[in-house]
Amino acid sequence: MTDHLLTALRDLAEPAPATLAERVVDTWVRVPGPLGEVVAVAGARGVRLLRLTAHVGDVEAFLEGYRTRHARPVRPAARPPRGLVPALRGTGAGPELDLGDLTPFAREVLAVTARIPAGQTRPYGWVAREAGRPRAVRAVGTVLARNPVPLLVPCHRVVRGDGDLGEYLSGRADKVALLEREGVELERLAALAAAGTRLVGSDTTGVVCFPTCHHARRITDAHRHGFASLVRARAAGYRPCRACRPL
Repeated sequence: MTDHLLTALRDLAEPAPATLAERVVDTWVRVPGPLGEVVAVAGARGVRLLRLTAHVGDVEAFLEGYRTRHARPVRPAARPPRGLVPALRGTGAGPELDLGDLTPFAREVLAVTARIPAGQTRPYGWVAREAGRPRAVRAVGTVLARNPVPLLVPCHRVVRGDGDLGEYLSGRADKVALLEREGVELERLAALAAAGTRLVGSDTTGVVCFPTCHHARRITDAHRHGFASLVRARAAGYRPCRACRPL
């Protein structure tokens, strides 16, 4: 009797299975985001598309284009997908995502990008390496330029190998605003880039990091040393940080 009761209670705690309508009809909603209102489209498996309303323009035309591309009807949602609003506020892990329409490589690129901590940046080459295709730097850029769920997958944290911020799908100004909101010291990064410094190391630990790594931020001026590459850092006796894994 007890086992049957526990089973029944567990079943009640689990999400109800998607109805037929939920499996074949996507929903859309407008919610506040860090750069203004966003429109999000979700299916039964998670959020499929997110865009800034200001960059969408005519929302109805945008939704009609979605219906045409995906051959799926879209109706207004009764409520935002679970986790969406906290994620946009920077206070939650985020909603489930449905990226099933993407290639395996694109999904891996987005998965790697999603692991970049807030307030830190990584170069495109790092993403390519972590995604298992170190020479596919341009392909990584193409994937991120088409990121269906920016803000949820933080492609604004990916920068050029020379230290420049690079572009962003809704404009460079938005990329700057998002990084500043996360506490990235953009003037310091620009100065390091201008000096040809890509990595910084501590002579007390012998560890070299990306400049935005949380370990790098603790290095005092007296013990900080800059390097143009990991090769030069290794030649000087430094080892790469195990947290940010510079290249």
